[in-house]
This record gives sequence, C-alpha cells and structure tokens, in this order.
Amino acid sequence: MALIGVVALLVIGPEKLPKVARTLGALLGKAQRYVADVKAEVNRSMDLDELKKMKETMESAARDVEQTVQTTASDFEKDWAQTTAGLNHDLPELETPAPEYKRPDKNWRLKRGALPQWYKARSGVRTKALSGAARVARYRPKSLHSV
Repeated sequence: MALIGVVALLVIGPEKLPKVARTLGALLGKAQRYVADVKAEVNRSMDLDELKKMKETMESAARDVEQTVQTTASDFEKDWAQTTAGLNHDLPELETPAPEYKRPDKNWRLKRGALPQWYKARSGVRTKALSGAARVARYRPKSLHSV
C-alpha cells in the first residue's frame, strides 16, 4: 500500500492527489454498495426458494392429513351405520323432534318498570298516562278573564 501511495504521489502530483483520492474513495464505496446489494438479492432469492420448498412440503403434509381424516371419517360413518342399523327400526316412537326455537319477546314495559321511582322523577320519565281531556286541561293556556 505504501509503495502504491508513493508511486501515486510521484505520478499524479501533490496538488491533484487529494481530489483523485476522494474520487477513488467514492468509486470504491459505490462498488462496495453494489456488491452488498447483489449479495442481499442472492440471499433473498435463496430464502425465497427455501420458503417455496417449505410451502410445498407443508401443502403436501396438509393434503395427506386431509386424506387420512376423510378415509377415517368414511370408515367411522360406515361402522356407525352398521352398528345403528338395527336400533333405529326398533324404537321409532320414542324420538320426539326438538321444539323449534322461539325468541323471547322483549317486554319494554317490564324494563321501564325496573327503574327506581326517584330516577324516573329526576330524569323526567312519565309514570302515569294522561287522557286526552286531562292533557288539554293541563296544557291549555290560562286566559286573562278566568281569575
């Protein structure tokens, strides 16, 4: 390295040597970044290939498990059908169909009644219904002559 430095100093000269060294450093930096990018790309492609192989092995294992489950299920269904073949015909009247689900009705009056009386009074909830005549009498404007 020292020999190269001495030859560069003699050939290029002391005035141009710093500029040439900067340019040479910049070019070396670019070359190193390019090499690092190429290495990273190669590593990514290798990892991608490994992931593809792993995916294929997992898919084949999943297919094998699925086929095993299907064959086991079909064998079980056959055995179950053979076992229960004689039982269903002996007692047909004992099985009653399950009642159909009926959603419970929501009783909003019951829910309103669950509030405490003091809360109803504070929040302004009406607790008694007014008839039409009572409503008219309550909200009728007072006349000036009815004193």
